[in-house]
Amino acid sequence: MKLDGLRIGLGITGSFCNFNRVKDVITSLKDEGATVIPILSKNSTSLDTRFYKAKDFTNMVEEFSENKIIDTIQKAEPIGPKKLIDIMVICPCTGNSLGKLANGITDTPVLMGVKSILRNNLPVVIGVSTNDGLGASAQNIAKLLNTKNIYFVPFGQDDYVSKPKSLVLNYTYIIDTIVEALQGKQIQPILSKS
Repeated sequence: MKLDGLRIGLGITGSFCNFNRVKDVITSLKDEGATVIPILSKNSTSLDTRFYKAKDFTNMVEEFSENKIIDTIQKAEPIGPKKLIDIMVICPCTGNSLGKLANGITDTPVLMGVKSILRNNLPVVIGVSTNDGLGASAQNIAKLLNTKNIYFVPFGQDDYVSKPKSLVLNYTYIIDTIVEALQGKQIQPILSKS
């Protein structure tokens, strides 16, 4: 198993249209031997959308991960000092979270988890999912690509006709991106069909 014994913090931000993929992400991480510790943004745990009711989504995440959700900044802060996880994966990661991360803002549980793990020089893997990845968020992606211990799951345009600036991660590369990140390497190529 590629991730045997790893404790993975799975940060989930409000890219609600990708929430249907979260169950598969959790399952694939666990199938490779990882323990999944979910860390959710406030929007992920509190907003009902056309895709999920917030309570149904959080219940599903807890059921599949077999762990309680970290859903406050106070619960996320000890992640680094107590060495609770070995790597953090933000999937999906919105443009809003990208912008905050690129500028050192830690006002959500997910971003506090990132700050907390980076203090230990451990890797953070980003699975981008944003409608403005080739717009306003492009500068934040570029900045983070050049930031120590930050790695990206390969991504591409998901619907270049209807959403010409939209980017989304290629879910098939999550495991391999984690493996490479643990070795201090960015998986290549970064640009991929989504």
